[in-house]
Amino acid sequence: MTAFASYLALFLAAFIAATIVPAQSEAVLVGLIVAGDRSLVLLLLVATTGNVLGSVVNWLLGRFIERFRDRPWFPVSRPRLAQAEAWYRRFGIWSLLLSWVPIIGDPLTVVAGVLRTPFLTFLVLVTVAKAGRYLVLAAVTLGLM
Repeated sequence: MTAFASYLALFLAAFIAATIVPAQSEAVLVGLIVAGDRSLVLLLLVATTGNVLGSVVNWLLGRFIERFRDRPWFPVSRPRLAQAEAWYRRFGIWSLLLSWVPIIGDPLTVVAGVLRTPFLTFLVLVTVAKAGRYLVLAAVTLGLM
């Protein structure tokens, strides 16, 4: 696989994992780290960028939720959205630091849009959360933790 194809596959896996399809980007990242023929820094940047951009799509969907909530392709079910909204109302913007957590992370990013979280605040917190997750995963993969 060419370098470009590797990075593109990682970007797409990370993007999709944060949006409409239940997917795991971690396996792709770990596989590429173990292969050892790609830049670790670039792998982390690509994975983080893809995953954050997927969350931005969720935030944008949240901003226009009333129009799209009942569409079959909408990425979050009503119960998950209600659960995420309860978390968000309880813990505020800091709950976005859990945006990397499976099951609740994606709905939290949608709720942030619904509740009109300022985009820059959203972007910083989600980026910290997503990058942190990938950094820990890389450290574990390399035996540093």
